[in-house]
Amino acid sequence: MAALSPYKADFLKASIEGGVLKFGSFELKSKRISPYFFNAGDFYRADLLQAISTAYAKCIIEAHKSGQLDFDIVFGPAYKGIPLATAATDKLAQLDPETYGKICYSFDRKEAKDHGEGGNIVGAPLKGKRILIVDDVITAGTAKREAIAKIEKEGGIVAGIVVALDRMEKLPAADGDDSKPGPSAMGELRKEYGIPIFAILTLDDIIEGMRGLASPEDVKKTEEYRAKYKASD
Repeated sequence: MAALSPYKADFLKASIEGGVLKFGSFELKSKRISPYFFNAGDFYRADLLQAISTAYAKCIIEAHKSGQLDFDIVFGPAYKGIPLATAATDKLAQLDPETYGKICYSFDRKEAKDHGEGGNIVGAPLKGKRILIVDDVITAGTAKREAIAKIEKEGGIVAGIVVALDRMEKLPAADGDDSKPGPSAMGELRKEYGIPIFAILTLDDIIEGMRGLASPEDVKKTEEYRAKYKASD
């Protein structure tokens, strides 16, 4: 496997050293026991916020330059997506002021406000604009479908999604038999909406980059987990 690009390697190192990406034994919402856990809510320290905002911005710039992504507004779904989208917007303007110096951001409220400016959306109006959703991970895809519905209700056009991590993990089987091949939540969203979805890191990237940063036992357990639950897409 090719070495990670510098911004991915830097982001992975910051995630491990900052305790955002942890190794051990973690029960997920799906009841699977994962040997690793990534919590973007832990990027609350200034140096870690800089690390994640830089990674998002470089991932977005790379996707834009390759012709896969065009957008007008960065959108952060409440709650974790709000600081991520805001920080990414700021970093985009820093790294490429000519292209992104006037880029806008928006986020939603969990509950509509019935006084003041009112409504569900805070920030730039979405109507007629191409919207890039920035969030931490895609687990079942439910939260992203809700965000897409809100954006479309406001008259926006979803241009793509960028997340910090693609677990590359198949959705739990309806009959509970996880030995069968199955698609990932990310793959299902791509197919359902026909939109590009990008991740700063994938599980493959983590396994490639964690050698030397994590114990051989953690590497082995993560490889075994990938072999058991890797999505067919």
